[in-house]
Amino acid sequence: MKLVSYRDQVETQLGVLIEDQIISLRLLDEVYKDQTAIDVKIPSDMKQLIEQSEMILPYMEKLLQYYKEDGQKKLSKPVSDVEVLAPIAQPEKIICVGLNYLDHCKETGMEPPAFPMIFSKYANSIIGNHAAIEIPINSKQVDFEAELAVVMGKEAKCISAEEAEEFIFGYTIMNDVSARDLQFADGQWSRGKSADTFAPLGPAIVTKDEVGDPHQLDISLELNGTIMQESNTNNLIFDIPYIVAYLSQSMTLKPGDIIATGTPHGVGMGRDPQVWLKEGDLLTIKIERIGTLSNPVKKYVSEEKDLSKGHSLVEG
Repeated sequence: MKLVSYRDQVETQLGVLIEDQIISLRLLDEVYKDQTAIDVKIPSDMKQLIEQSEMILPYMEKLLQYYKEDGQKKLSKPVSDVEVLAPIAQPEKIICVGLNYLDHCKETGMEPPAFPMIFSKYANSIIGNHAAIEIPINSKQVDFEAELAVVMGKEAKCISAEEAEEFIFGYTIMNDVSARDLQFADGQWSRGKSADTFAPLGPAIVTKDEVGDPHQLDISLELNGTIMQESNTNNLIFDIPYIVAYLSQSMTLKPGDIIATGTPHGVGMGRDPQVWLKEGDLLTIKIERIGTLSNPVKKYVSEEKDLSKGHSLVEG
């Protein structure tokens, strides 16, 4: 099942994405609830849906079955008629794994890590499909990173790799946008990775049963129609069960937490000459069985004044 958050005119709601149609979960609930004899209610928030997924998903499957059998009910809209939002807007944690493809380690000139290299992004970075990535006023080296992201389904603390799949809800796409000049000037990665709009996410969360093996997925990124990154998740250095278990030794993972699993080779920083994002660019990430995430690029300009001119900024 592919689950989306979307805005239909002024209302924000959840839906199921089937090909190019979004089916409203609220309307499904209203129309077919009496036929199910199941006493549950579909929440309007994705994180709550994930928290209650053991009860909610079987109920949703029944609703969809009734919908497919009932040719008279029109509860869907073309995806082009709505605004698709980031599937989760406020996860408790966005955890990223750096240097998790061997070929990416080589292009950065760094040794493959002995253990997962972990850093964080923040919710201010999240945007949805087709929303614009903004180049901050204090960076001239903004880069792209296509990544498969894990969406946690249950609270996990000190679990084993063998148990990890039980705690995963599904998967989505994340672009780990990075200001390289800020990232390396600071000596740590928080500022360079967490600017506003630096975590495009979506368009859908695909439940793990529909994805199957997450380590056999083609992944690619195009910049203005030219393929820049192309690989397969079978090239991950640390696989997903290991990453989830490793993280759970230090922190309690919560439903809706996002874990980005790393990017393959081909990023702008590793090219000769280097490639940095500029206004007017279009980034498109495709991951097999997950979907396509597209985002334009624009410069950030303050509505009040352009802080890059006539104003003293102190870095540090």
